[in-house]
Amino acid sequence: MQEVKKTSKNQGNTKESLTLSQLEARDLPDAWFQTISEVVNKGHEYKIDRGSYKGQRRKELDFITIKINHPSTRPLVPDIPPGLGLSPPATEEYVQNYLLYLMTSEKKENEQYTYGEFLEPQIKEVIRMYKEDGHGTNQACMAVCDPESIKLEDPPCLRQVDTRIRYGKLHFMIYFRSWDLWSGFPVNLGGLQLLKEYIAEEIGVDDGEMIACSKGVHLYEYAWPLADIRLGRS
Repeated sequence: MQEVKKTSKNQGNTKESLTLSQLEARDLPDAWFQTISEVVNKGHEYKIDRGSYKGQRRKELDFITIKINHPSTRPLVPDIPPGLGLSPPATEEYVQNYLLYLMTSEKKENEQYTYGEFLEPQIKEVIRMYKEDGHGTNQACMAVCDPESIKLEDPPCLRQVDTRIRYGKLHFMIYFRSWDLWSGFPVNLGGLQLLKEYIAEEIGVDDGEMIACSKGVHLYEYAWPLADIRLGRS
């Protein structure tokens, strides 16, 4: 893929082109571990001018694509080796609850939006489309936003869940505009994998692979020492 030239200065960074990271992982825990290593080794550090943790720093990749070959392999959440003294960033119970968040449009009083309010009607349509019209289509793509989302204080991070049935399996192609690697990534992908399994069963096909991409996968400054511990660097 050809590198994309920058057209503006970026807080003193002397790089002239964006860097594309491409990973291939065995399962979800492996994808998390590899992405942590990629961000720690290649991430761009900068101060947050707008968004979560404004005024603090984060380390972020320019763009990443992660192909996960066996996302259904259990456990779905990261495994933390004994002796590291780290709490797991997610649990299987948390992921199960997150699936409900993805599939229902109910919104709590303090929530500006939920992913479910966008996805719930589209999930039903994707299932109907594949069952009634056939598998040979590129139209079963679910959007997670509307034109007013950009005006929110914290717009949706997950923006697209695209789908494809090929080789008898349902595959997900997912895009995050911004992605908290330490505490968001594990539960996000775990919940989306459960959603994929549900849709595949409803359609009557096997569960397939997952490809996730983002121009904003990052570690907040508080997580930098945690990432070093997980990588065995301290």
